[in-house]
Amino acid sequence: MTRTLLVAGTASHVGKSTVAAGLCRLFADSYDVAPFKAQNMSNNARAVTATVGPEPYGEVGVSQHVQARAARTPTTTDHNPVLLKPRGDGESQLVVNGRPLANVAAGAYYDDYWEEARAAAVAAHDRLASTADVVVAEGAGSIAEPNLLHRDLANVETARFGDADILLVADIERGGVFAHVVGTLELMPDDLESRVVGVVITKFRGSRDLLDPGIEELEARTGVPVLGVIPYDDPGLPEEDSVGIPDAMTGLETDEPGAGVTVGVVRFSHISSATDVGPLADAPGVSVRYLAPNAPLDCDALVLPGTKNTVDDLRELQAADFGDRLADFEGPVVGICGGYQMLGERLLGADVEGTGETETVDGFGLLPVETTFSPEKRVTQTTVTVEGAGPLAGATGETIGYEIHAGDTRRLGDVPAPLGPDSARVGGVLGTYLHGLFENDAVRQAFLDGVFASAGVERPTDDAEDVNPYDAAARLVGEHVDTRPLEP
Repeated sequence: MTRTLLVAGTASHVGKSTVAAGLCRLFADSYDVAPFKAQNMSNNARAVTATVGPEPYGEVGVSQHVQARAARTPTTTDHNPVLLKPRGDGESQLVVNGRPLANVAAGAYYDDYWEEARAAAVAAHDRLASTADVVVAEGAGSIAEPNLLHRDLANVETARFGDADILLVADIERGGVFAHVVGTLELMPDDLESRVVGVVITKFRGSRDLLDPGIEELEARTGVPVLGVIPYDDPGLPEEDSVGIPDAMTGLETDEPGAGVTVGVVRFSHISSATDVGPLADAPGVSVRYLAPNAPLDCDALVLPGTKNTVDDLRELQAADFGDRLADFEGPVVGICGGYQMLGERLLGADVEGTGETETVDGFGLLPVETTFSPEKRVTQTTVTVEGAGPLAGATGETIGYEIHAGDTRRLGDVPAPLGPDSARVGGVLGTYLHGLFENDAVRQAFLDGVFASAGVERPTDDAEDVNPYDAAARLVGEHVDTRPLEP
């Protein structure tokens, strides 16, 4: 009989995704494991195999793709059947079974679509449970929000329709962890509280001896065992959403000051697929700095990433005179997805603040391309042959990535297309729809070789041993959590 284990939290960003990924990898050594998140909210998505519907591919949140890889199983849309992708102004694109269904405000989602979403989640869980020994389900936010208990798909409903045991995750970094756990258990519905098999405390710094008296008091007060205390550590898993990357106004770096080169990433208000630049930040001598729209381009290379709202983010950049600084920038420039669209001459069919009317918006004009928007959305996995030139000089062979975008971009004339027909390059400026570009080793190395060369900086030798983030998450959980009560 399949066991469903719900990894729930006392709050958002407490480490649920890391714990779930670590458990997926640990359990995968002995069992068939399926990750699951009934409802996710994130603009970091992946194109994966669709389980239902006529289309071969659909979208899921990046954390479920990560957890599927940790579980050594191909990712499908069943792993995240309901995905909400924020568009701004309280509205999200609702994706069910991997395909966009509607753009909805929160109230309209619960009034008009929640039952359909719940039915999709139940069916997806049942399909996974029919073949897996254990379903490792991840909750969302807090499991004890009194105003949401009657319609909490990722937590309450998953626990009930999945007949799940619950592992409660609490973050000690911000303080008050014992009150968080007690308060969460107190506010949970009785039938859910009885399902809690243990607590895991995350992000701990310091001596465990100082924590033990509090743990003893907590266990005596609640009757729930603390199964582990995980130290503050980062196994290197991609961030689920923009909460984990610096704010637009800070320009903070992801590496220590003094790195050999700096890759600037424009921090759009509606940034999406921010995980595209993660592999760059992991390279020795490379600092990735997130730049506000009005920040100076004090970097050696520039990436314009994806965005859930290309036109609004483009207008924000234009209002900050970003185009003038971009025109004067001399380093390599890569635009991915929405960032690629912005680098073109113009955007046609742009929605005017949700009115249904459209207009033409000028881009930055660094690439002779134009993009036409339509209601259709392209979601697919893609393999292209790299013709290394410009920012990718020296790269060869095939690279695999994925596309998730609205709008078709066409080249205006005989322009090099180094990453297939949906790409364009002029000099050191490259545009592409290919997400996951820098996950390809040949592409990443060629790009960074060019960045170091153009900056006149010697590239350091990478002598560090490659650390598999899935194994790192498994070690982090396995060494600090008693997983025996959690196994099937």
